Amino acid sequence: MWDLLILNPMINALLLFYGILGHQFILAIIALTAFIRVIVFPLTIKQQRSMVMMQGLQGSKEWKEIQKKHKNDREKLSQEQMRLYREHSLNPAGGCLPTVIQFPVLIGLYQSVIRVLATSPLQLVDLAPRVYLPGLAALVPLNDRFLWLDLGASDPYYILPVLVVASSWIQQKLLSPPNPDPQAAGMNQSMQVMMPLMMGFFALQFSSAVAIYFIVSSVVGVAQYAAINRWFRGKWELEAQAKKRSAPSKPQAALAKVDSGGTEKQRVTPDKRVAPKKKKKRKKKRVKKK
Repeated sequence: MWDLLILNPMINALLLFYGILGHQFILAIIALTAFIRVIVFPLTIKQQRSMVMMQGLQGSKEWKEIQKKHKNDREKLSQEQMRLYREHSLNPAGGCLPTVIQFPVLIGLYQSVIRVLATSPLQLVDLAPRVYLPGLAALVPLNDRFLWLDLGASDPYYILPVLVVASSWIQQKLLSPPNPDPQAAGMNQSMQVMMPLMMGFFALQFSSAVAIYFIVSSVVGVAQYAAINRWFRGKWELEAQAKKRSAPSKPQAALAKVDSGGTEKQRVTPDKRVAPKKKKKRKKKRVKKK
């Protein structure tokens, strides 16, 4: 299942881009990275929308009142926050989906690069049945050199890992806006440090092709973030304000007096009560004595 859905399509896509782009393997990797980012673009829009709506909700008066009211009861605070998320149709974990999808793509890209850059007869035999698009098998072996890099091995001068950490940190910084909740803000700061370092560690261990994928993916992600903010952010902020205004208020009980015929005679609310009618006192006529 893994080979059918992930590995073999990536191998054929790499060879296809390699043939189209003048037998330049680094251009094939860049093209494949951009193609993957286009595929997951709907998920990126969903992530950005969730982030904007969450930011608007966490800055609302109701959110601050809940934090103030239950600041000493973490369990109750979490329950009330989840209630607000449900009322506004928000999923706190929805923004993590594009990040989660990157991991199988990363593993598939690493395996496909190793198999495409076949350096032994055994690897060539293993690669042959995986190529199912006509004409692509003739492209092997590939040109795996670019500047000082052997794209099948890690960067010996550690330049690419440093670029991976820097580009990943910029992307994480943009995708993690300020959060009024101290606990969530602490988690965001930890992610801003841990994710770039983890990507840099992978770039040290894996081939240079994987490091180039990280860098290009981060650059494209920053460009997508800027474009989405320009086109959609204002619309989403208006949507968040509209949801805030249309939030249902606590219903007020209404009392109604209904006559025997089933028709409503008078409605009395707690805010506007009708004062009972005062009985008029009859004035006694004074009889004049003659």
